[in-house]
Amino acid sequence: RHYLEHAKFFRSRLLTLESDQIVAYIDQMEKECNDIRQEALKMSWFMRGGLSYEQALNLSSAERGLLSALIKENLETTKKSGLPFF
Repeated sequence: RHYLEHAKFFRSRLLTLESDQIVAYIDQMEKECNDIRQEALKMSWFMRGGLSYEQALNLSSAERGLLSALIKENLETTKKSGLPFF
């Protein structure tokens, strides 16, 4: 049901745009998708198997933000402590 609500919103959004605006909108959405994919891959790599790529993709935006902050905090702690990262 949630999917159908998004599909209706997407269709109604496209109906109100000119063709060049639709292309720009889809390009923007593709960039956002690629950003999410890249973020999920980085998270999966930093978690060293503790979080799979698929699991990272299934996180909400808020969860990805919290996990990114945690990773950043851990990287800074590692740098300050002088411990090896790898």
